[in-house]
This record gives sequence, structure tokens and C-alpha cells, in this order.
Amino acid sequence: MKFRKTGQAILAAAVSIGVGLGITSCGESNTIDYLFVTASKNNPGQISVFKVDQESGALTQIPDSPYAFPGRNPVAEVTSPNGSNLYVAYHDDSTIVDYNIGTDGKLYPAVTLPSLGTEPVAMAVNPAGTFLFVVYTFQPGSTATDTNPGPGGLVIYPLDASGVPSKTPVSNGSTQFWPLEYQPASVNVTANGQFAYVVNTNSNTNGSSVVQQGEIQAFSIGSSGAVTAINNPTTNTPYFEAGVAPTASASDPTSLFLYVTDPVSNQVIAYAIQSTGVIVPVQNGPFKADVYPDAVTVDLTGTYVYVANYNSNDISAYQINKSTGALTGLSTSTFPTKTGPTCVFVEPAFGRYVYTSNFLDNSITGYQLNPQSGILTGTENNPYPSAGQPTCVAAVTHGNHAGEHVQATSGNGQ
Repeated sequence: MKFRKTGQAILAAAVSIGVGLGITSCGESNTIDYLFVTASKNNPGQISVFKVDQESGALTQIPDSPYAFPGRNPVAEVTSPNGSNLYVAYHDDSTIVDYNIGTDGKLYPAVTLPSLGTEPVAMAVNPAGTFLFVVYTFQPGSTATDTNPGPGGLVIYPLDASGVPSKTPVSNGSTQFWPLEYQPASVNVTANGQFAYVVNTNSNTNGSSVVQQGEIQAFSIGSSGAVTAINNPTTNTPYFEAGVAPTASASDPTSLFLYVTDPVSNQVIAYAIQSTGVIVPVQNGPFKADVYPDAVTVDLTGTYVYVANYNSNDISAYQINKSTGALTGLSTSTFPTKTGPTCVFVEPAFGRYVYTSNFLDNSITGYQLNPQSGILTGTENNPYPSAGQPTCVAAVTHGNHAGEHVQATSGNGQ
């Protein structure tokens, strides 16, 4: 198992709006969500499953958790919009596994997808739940390695009505992937389902050697799942500059803004998404984060942005200007986590609780989100012990709690 922070992506934010945020009682005590936490320390990797308490946000592991299914180094996970599937990327095996989610939150292995690329690092599902987007460090057929790097690849798997992935990916003409630049780190699908954005930590557009310049590749998504590259009108290339070494990405529920973390410069880069899918840097950005921001999420209302900072062990919190996409730090701008947060996530039932996976502390930090101010208050009995080296967080709603669905589009590390 190996862990590389520059491969952390983020989480992210394809969001489908549901019926609101009203609180109702739940069939199983006060459980409003099931929370899934991947962890990479052991071989095989582990998945912990927690119940989220409606009143306090406290986490309780379900019976049988954590699970130790075959697979090494799970680094990314995402749930299906219908709440019935959890997709997990195993970096060291180059496999994607589909798990059925029981009504009690228990996991059941269903489908293992073939290794079409090497070292998967990030995933996203479109809001309609019809396609699974997977980013691989190295594209199919590549002989590149971590010491002799090469370009990455985007593979898109169709999902049937129940969320089961096909082993035959969407075709790109004569190939089964779309080429990416060096060290792709995250993928985000907008809430309207029209666009996908891949963040590349290192670009290689200037020759044979890797250039330390981050880039974003933008794609429009067709009805078949096939994507088409969107050109940057300024440079007439399919690349948009993104700081020095960007990693994580998230878009807002209106599909108007994209946020990308750059750990090297300790910044959050904000973009306005135009109707064509072209992204334009927001005025007065980038915006200062704390030390080594490696994960980002947008709350369910599109009002607040939360960023996990790996080296300063905290969350940076911002309010979104809904006209421009610009970020303003909250009155309390940072909130402590335990050591090495790698993923930050807003639970999907009510959007009332925020959680981080703490890689170096083997724990989950929980906060309650004040919808009027965005301020975070620690949840009851947190932090919560998790399996060793937790990498990312995803969740599904439980019972009748149909608020808004948020998916974690990637995990941390490689």
C-alpha cells in the first residue's frame, strides 16, 4: 500500500435536488444516513459503516463493521443516486467494486469491474445514475509506472436502472477511454449532468518532461455517456490552468461554480461555469486556505464551501457569493479536526452534519452545520474511531429522509 497526498481528490459534489430539508421520524430509531468510510492500512482494505443519529449527528458502527472485502488500498468511493450501490476504487489492484447496500446499511459485493486502466484515483456518478466516471493514473495499455510516469485515462461505465455497472465501458470510437494529462487527481460531474471536469496535478502539454503546472480538462457529456473535450477559447487547447498542483474539486448545486484546491499554494481556486462548459476564474480569487488543502465540498444549499487542510488539521469554511462564486471566510474561518484530514463530506439526508476522515488519527471528526451562518459545532462524542488510515467518506439516506443526494467523487491518496 502506498499513499500520496498529491493524488487526493476530492470530494465532490454532483448534487441532485430532492424534496427539501424537512425533518421526519425514521423507521430505525433516529438513523438518517448510513456513512461509509474506506480505510487503507490493512490488506485487504476495510470499509466501516456508521449510522448517523438524527438528533446529535453522532456515529455508531453497525454490526459486522468494518468489512474487509478483497482489495488493496481503497482510495475513492461514491454512492448511486438511488442509494442502493456503493462503488469503491482499489488503487493497488486497479479494480472498481460495486457493493449492494442493504436496508440496514450492510454491504454485499456484487460486481468487480475489469482493470481497464492502472491505479484508479477518483470517481463520480452523474445525477441521473446512468454512468460511473472513473479516473485512472495511467490509461489502458500504458506501461508507465510511478517512477516512469505517463498520461492518465478517463473510463466511463454504463449503469443500469438498479445501479449495476456494465463491464463494457462507453466507447470513444476505437478506444475505451479518454486520454488525460499526468497525475489526474479528481473528477466532478455537475448537478445538471451536462459537464465533467478532471483535475490533473501535473500537466505534460509542453513536451516530454512533466511540467509542474496544474490543469483542468473539461468535457461535455452526451446522452450515450460519451464525452467531448471543451476547448479553452483563450489558448485554443482543451486545458484550463489550475494553480501549481491541484487535487480536489467540487461544484455547486446550480452548476454555476467549480472549486479546486491547490495544496502547494494553500489556495482554493474558484471558476464560473459558462453555458458552454468553459470555466473562467472568479474575480478576486484564488482564496486563501490553511496548510495543504486536499479536499473540498459544497453544502447542499450551495451556500457554503468547506475545505479539509491536511497539514494544519482543520477545516476552512467559506460563504459563496451566489452571483459571482467568490468566497468569503466565515466569522470563524477554521474548525479543528484530528490529524491528517483527507476527505470532507456533508451528509445527504438533511445537509446538517459535516464529517472528515482523519488519515493519521484513524478517526472521523463530526460537526453540526448551522444553516444560517455556516458555523460548525462539534457533534456528540466525536471523534469517532475508524479502521486504520481512513481515506474517504460517502453516505446514503436512510428510510424516508429524501433530502438531497451528495456524492463523494474521490478519495485521498494513491
